[in-house]
Amino acid sequence: MRYKVTVLQAGRLQELDLDAANEDELRDRLSAQGATLVSAEKQTRLSLKKSDFALSLFTQELIALLEAGLTLVEAVETLRDKSHDGGGMVLGRIIEGLYQGLPLSRVLGQMPEYFPPLYIATVGSAEKTGHLADALKRYHHYETRLAGVKKKIISALIYPMVIITIGGGIMLFLLFYVIPKFSQIYASMKHLPFAAELMLYWGQLVHSNGQFIFGGIIGTIALVVMMLRTESIQNSLQELLWKLPKLESYRSLFSLTRFYRTVGLLLAGGLSVVAAMELAAQLLPGAMRLALAQAIIDIKSGQSLSNTLPRYGLTTPVSERLLRVGEQSGELATMCERSAQFCDEELDRAIEMFTRLFEPVLMLFIGVLIGGIVFLLYMPIFELAGNMQ
Repeated sequence: MRYKVTVLQAGRLQELDLDAANEDELRDRLSAQGATLVSAEKQTRLSLKKSDFALSLFTQELIALLEAGLTLVEAVETLRDKSHDGGGMVLGRIIEGLYQGLPLSRVLGQMPEYFPPLYIATVGSAEKTGHLADALKRYHHYETRLAGVKKKIISALIYPMVIITIGGGIMLFLLFYVIPKFSQIYASMKHLPFAAELMLYWGQLVHSNGQFIFGGIIGTIALVVMMLRTESIQNSLQELLWKLPKLESYRSLFSLTRFYRTVGLLLAGGLSVVAAMELAAQLLPGAMRLALAQAIIDIKSGQSLSNTLPRYGLTTPVSERLLRVGEQSGELATMCERSAQFCDEELDRAIEMFTRLFEPVLMLFIGVLIGGIVFLLYMPIFELAGNMQ
């Protein structure tokens, strides 16, 4: 919540704009800074879409300015001054927090709609070591790698969706234009074959109620698309989809890729193993998250990471060996990143295999549907010609 406050500090009244969950938190914070709250008024915060603030661009620019020798406040002020979109409001709130003496991680924590928990944890770990630019570099590299994996998955789905769309358009064209026109050939004939009667029946149905049928089909498609955009339907379909044997293993592989890369990032930033795993747990699906919670209990009791994670199905054969090497050599963060790379490679092979198998099967299915309609169109002609001999 945003407050416009009047405070008494060092015998002077000042007006400030501050963020706090409630007035009690606001009063405690000001008291810790030696100020007394005189009045507080809630402000209506201007709406700002998450897409208006480019986190990746902000991170890259901040890294460049910090490496150029600017202080954190100077760097953020420079970015705010050159910002011409809604992101300037976010940067202004960061600067206000820094001038109040708050650490950057706490300031970012007050804006969870723009900064994910992993980003905040990365900044918080860097504040302990004093190497913020290096930590942000690791986070940017992490996001780039994850974005690459997601891009591969999306690219693998684009071609099938295009084929389904084109095939569906051809089917509608045949059903609502070609068949009604073609069926008129059989209208004056008697003793028609079954295929011709079927074509004639559909043609008459389209001529009499074609607009309603076509509108119903389009409306159904639109309704399905709208339902698929709702979060509850998406979650239900995803759960059903992931229950398929092969897809379940691919989902596990993708989740482990994100998990190991996140843990490696946090370990490199100075967090403990348990803290890093607890923060990375949010990236795992429900069943794997429960398994990780049990694994963390075992690790807290003194058991090794390389022995615990395999017991709960949170490793691959390669990552299990790499974790053991990392514990022995003291390079656990590096080994976690290498484990993620091996998972990436396995996922790449799985995506390639999926596209090689699914695309021909999809083409065959659509070809059979269209070929079936064409066959029904011409089969009566062949039967009538055979009867005339």
